[in-house]
This record gives sequence, structure tokens and C-alpha cells, in this order.
Amino acid sequence: MKDDIIRSKLLIVDDQEYNVTLLERILIRAGFKHIYSIVDPLQILPVFAEIEPDIVLLDMHMPGMDGLEVLRLIRERTEADQYLPVLMLTADVTPELKQQVLQAGVNDFLTKPYDRTEVVLRINNLLKTRQLHKQIQQHKNTLEDRVRQRTEELQKAKIEILHLLGRAAEYRDDMTGSHTLRVGRLSALIASRLGLSEEQVDMIRMAAPLHDIGKIGIPDEILLKPGRFEPEEFERMKTHTMIGARILEDSSFTFLRLAGSIAQSHHEKWDGTGYPNGLQAEDIPLEARIVALADFYDALTHERPYKRAWTPEETIAEVKIQCGVHFDPQIVKAFIQLYEEGLLPTTT
Repeated sequence: MKDDIIRSKLLIVDDQEYNVTLLERILIRAGFKHIYSIVDPLQILPVFAEIEPDIVLLDMHMPGMDGLEVLRLIRERTEADQYLPVLMLTADVTPELKQQVLQAGVNDFLTKPYDRTEVVLRINNLLKTRQLHKQIQQHKNTLEDRVRQRTEELQKAKIEILHLLGRAAEYRDDMTGSHTLRVGRLSALIASRLGLSEEQVDMIRMAAPLHDIGKIGIPDEILLKPGRFEPEEFERMKTHTMIGARILEDSSFTFLRLAGSIAQSHHEKWDGTGYPNGLQAEDIPLEARIVALADFYDALTHERPYKRAWTPEETIAEVKIQCGVHFDPQIVKAFIQLYEEGLLPTTT
């Protein structure tokens, strides 16, 4: 730290040449090598910007601009988290003046006439404090960088867990595991077109792939059945919505609770004929209404063992038929806009 202090840049602002020369002589003898001075306080801004001093020795009484005015200019150009010591030079040591300049941001005083030992000690103490402050600030920045890095790692881990959970369910009846990711991307596109905030869009992108997580609890003989379900089989199949909700509802993470809401309600219909609760219109959570359409479009436009893939044109025609029946009309409108603008992802 001693070497850092000796290398510090000192700026003296005093209109009296004699005082400047005296201080320079004291400081040179103390080993300081980077000493700058001005006798015209009106030159403070360009000199201050060029030098970027580690400490300022500032005379109180000067013509043209007094020490308090100079101090104000210095503080306006000092970052809030930066410790730049200012040592006021004055023969006026009245309590009133001390209170005034301390409130203005002065760190310490040097009274005239100067005592050489006192000058060096006070400057050393302030520079040591500056060095310690810089070390603390660097340590703080390092910790913030580590926290930021760790936060990013945790965010990536959460997203990866979501993908893995979604794929775990999807592999039951889609060996590619791609449906869940496509639904997430398409849901985010629709949400963005609806004007939802960036945070909401990201939450939907992350949560939507878990819409069918409840399939984990459906037996293979039902889930993988190639033909139509018998009534009791369909009733069993419908329980995947509640299974998914129960899996996710107690999570401490907001996006997983959102995923639970989507899992439960993405088979509800705008006209109230869906399941599991027969919710109608805006009683259905908005995120679930969005995912319902994204899931419908992706499922129809991709081949499964029990059906051919529909063309986008065929699927869009069906979406229009289901507007106000299965799907929220406003979401259909946003979806059609995306289709007409060529913004829907490819079906491959």
C-alpha cells in the first residue's frame, strides 16, 4: 500500500504561488512524485478531468471561485461509489466554517501556517483510506460478478431442468421430445404479439413445455393407444391435467407454479366445454389459453403414429373454425397475424 500511496496523484488548488511552492516542497521530500497544481480555480474542470487525482488540496479563499464552489464542481464529477478525499487549506478554522465545508463534502483540514509533519500525515491517512475504499470496491465488484455468474448458472440450470422434465413426459408418446420445445417457442411468440411484457413472455417460454408433464401418470395402454379412446379411457386420459398440476403446484419457483397452472388448464375451452373444470372465457388463465392454441397447432402439423401431419393451411382453417369455441378470439387474431406475416416456426 505504501508504494501505491507514493504513486498517487495529488492536485493542489491555491491562488497563492508561495503556498503552492511550499506544499510541493513538503510533498517531494515525503517521496510523492505526481504532484500537480493550479493557481487559477477557474481551470479546475479541464485539469481535474485530465489528471483524475487521488486527492485534492483545496484552498478555501480564492478570487473568482472560492473553495466551496470548486468543491461542488469536483463532487458533481465524482461517482457516488468513489471515495475522492478533499483536504481543505485555510487559516479560518472557526466552528461555523468547519461545519459548512464538512457538510459540503470536505474530508479534512490543513490549517495555515503548515506543519510539515501534519501535512504528510493527513495526506497519507486520506490516501490510505482511498486505497482501502478502492480495494473494498474491487472486492465488491468481484463478488457481484460472482453472484451474477452464479445467478446465470442457476438460471441455465432451471431452464435445463424444465426442458428435461418436459422431454421426460413427451418421450412417452413422442420419441423426438421436440414437441414441448416447439410449444414453448410458439407460446412465447403469441404472448409477445399480444403485448405481454418481456418477463411474462420469458416465463411462458419456460413454463409451456411442461404442459403435458402429467402424462407421466397415464398408463401406456391408454397413452399409446393408436385408435380412439373408450369413454372410460378418455376420462383417465383427462386426469393428466390434474396430475401435472399436483406435480408442480407446491413449487417455490414462480415459473413452476405457472407451469402447474398451464398443465391444469390448457385443455379448457373458450366456450366452457373443456376439462378438467369446464372453465369459460377469461376464467381460463391467459397463459393456458395461449398454450392451448400453440399445442393444438403443433400437434396437428406434426405426424404421430396414429395420424398424418396436417398442412399449416389446413390447421389454420381449423383454428379459424374453433375461434370463440375452443380458443380465445384475441389469441386467434394474434396467431393469424403471425401466420400471415410468415413468423410461425416451420413444421419440420
